[in-house]
Amino acid sequence: MTSPAQMADTVGTPTSTPVLSVDPVVLPVPGRPVDLHLRVTAPVTGSGLPVILLSHGQGPSNHLSSSNGYAPLANYWAAHGFTVVQPTHLSSRTLHLDPATPGAPLYWRSRAEDMTHILDRLDLIEAAVPQLRGRLDHGKVAVAGHSMGGHTASLLLGARLTDPDTGTEVDLSEPRITAGLLLAAPGRGGDALTGPIAENYPFFLTTDFSRMTTPTLVVAGDNDHSPHMTVAGPAWHTDPYVLSPGPKSLLTLFGAEHGLGGISGYDVAETTDENPERVEAVQRLTTAYLRSVLFPGDGTWHAAVEQLAAGPDPLGRVESK
Repeated sequence: MTSPAQMADTVGTPTSTPVLSVDPVVLPVPGRPVDLHLRVTAPVTGSGLPVILLSHGQGPSNHLSSSNGYAPLANYWAAHGFTVVQPTHLSSRTLHLDPATPGAPLYWRSRAEDMTHILDRLDLIEAAVPQLRGRLDHGKVAVAGHSMGGHTASLLLGARLTDPDTGTEVDLSEPRITAGLLLAAPGRGGDALTGPIAENYPFFLTTDFSRMTTPTLVVAGDNDHSPHMTVAGPAWHTDPYVLSPGPKSLLTLFGAEHGLGGISGYDVAETTDENPERVEAVQRLTTAYLRSVLFPGDGTWHAAVEQLAAGPDPLGRVESK
């Protein structure tokens, strides 16, 4: 069968194939208030499929913040040779948890632990989706996250914070993850935060990217002000790139706001910058970046960056270190 590394056309762009999506795949997790529900999306053909763990954000819509969101990304990645696993984190409104549940409302630690549970049980996930059995490459794993999901992904990629309840440094880095995508992710803490965020979500105060060493593409909109969270303006979302060691790349999208054109869903109300071309750029460049990291020697990333810069009115720019 064809591997993802072979799924490319003559200009270096991955070809598209039909996908299957299975929901829910249920993983019992002792001590978790509810079982861990997953959506698994994969191409119908191909073997040696890399895995992308996709962490949802916390938008105002109920169902986008769950395994039901982010179809523009999950479907595209799957159609281009990846298996995408989307957990419904405890922070999702779809679960109707008691507000007094430990970790509420954002469950920052549980979110990262969800991903470790998934990696521990990839064999069970394959067994639950018979069409996938024997087709995953457990050695090629990436994590992606949008907004609050970007915070989750950054912890798995090596970022640290101090637990405000215990005063101890938290290391949730996951060595099985070898590539990352941070999409409109939160930046540094301290005086960059608004007063309400610092007071109500103190775990944001101590975010430290200095040990986030895993290769990562940071995607930020230059019009993503996020005034409810930060006083630092759009540049705050570039902090995971600026404040971390290489190898890293930064994709800045011109005119993009927090929805990056609409990556969390099709025609959703909270997308304030709906732009199909922008979404297509995110799809194409994130796919190319992951291929470059997971398949050394693949030239798709270089070609995608050149394509972005071509023409009189580019959608964004890329820089790397």
